[in-house]
Amino acid sequence: MKLLEPVRLGPFELPNRIIMAPLTRCRADNPGRVPNDLMAEYYRQRAGAGLIISEGTVVSKKGIGYVNTPGLYSDEQTVGWKKVTSAIHAEGGRMFSQLWHVGSISHPDYHEGELPHAPSSVNPDIPIRTPEGRKHSVEPKAMTGNDIRQTIIDFKMAAIRAVAAGFDGVEIHSSNGYLFHQFFSSTTNRRSDKYGGSIANRTRFYFKVLEEILSVVPSVRVGTRLNPMYHGRAAIKLNEETLPTFEYIVKRLNDYRLAYLHLSRPFFPVESPWLIDNVPAHFRKHYQGHLMLNGEYNRESGEAALQNGLGDSICFGRPFIANPDLPERIRNNHPWATADTTTYYRSGAEGYTTYPKYTE
Repeated sequence: MKLLEPVRLGPFELPNRIIMAPLTRCRADNPGRVPNDLMAEYYRQRAGAGLIISEGTVVSKKGIGYVNTPGLYSDEQTVGWKKVTSAIHAEGGRMFSQLWHVGSISHPDYHEGELPHAPSSVNPDIPIRTPEGRKHSVEPKAMTGNDIRQTIIDFKMAAIRAVAAGFDGVEIHSSNGYLFHQFFSSTTNRRSDKYGGSIANRTRFYFKVLEEILSVVPSVRVGTRLNPMYHGRAAIKLNEETLPTFEYIVKRLNDYRLAYLHLSRPFFPVESPWLIDNVPAHFRKHYQGHLMLNGEYNRESGEAALQNGLGDSICFGRPFIANPDLPERIRNNHPWATADTTTYYRSGAEGYTTYPKYTE
């Protein structure tokens, strides 16, 4: 079975092609958003994955938009993550840190009353979960040149901290309606400076961040995530520029020889003349490196995608929540447990580290 075959990923020989996708779980429930012992145990239980990609980890206080998500902008957080990576490595596993900035998907409650940052002042018009309950999103502050320069530095410094924390590499979260995606889309990026307008300009911020990260982390230890057909959140809509924008990004990524491109299939159905249903097949034609596929795969569909040459590894997200031993369940064709959705985003061990391995 191809899912269980080893595969080369940068300097690593992964024991299988089953990747644990990044999953926000909101367990860094302390004032400093510091990874804790419970998180170390959660990830340790899942070390049988070929690679674990951490939950989204904010690169600065300005990047915060969710309750109890961890960061990589303080010494305490770096030490906390070291506990996690040490636990993974003790089990023979490998882990990349997903570096994250939510952009407009936030609220002033997270920023001492100040507005969230985004490429332009476009309200995502969605509910935001804050420490005081759900509130409606606001019109964000359009980032100044200084804001952009500082954010580039924030990503670089987070990458440096990730290495210090023992991560095997980093992934740029340039997907799913967050800050980079807001720059990519002409519906949320209405700038008239060098970061807006043309495709080259709207992707400039992303490539500047990538190049700064590559100045401190080898390219074979850097991945990036894209969701070309994402729509709706952060006011992002598909239009005639969507596909050319992502084709431009993907083709240009070939020059950087990254560890992988993490590519998502559409999350939500939509009727649009600009929708590409078979994202893996379309972008496989344009990308020459390791292609990691994500998007509601199961044992059969993941295996089929690999057998058909659409990707090199498959990301499993929610299945890893209730199945810490997912690779062994796939190997032995054991049934998969179903996660309790009410425990996805709350504190405590229940529904987090309490799922057992499969027993006959």
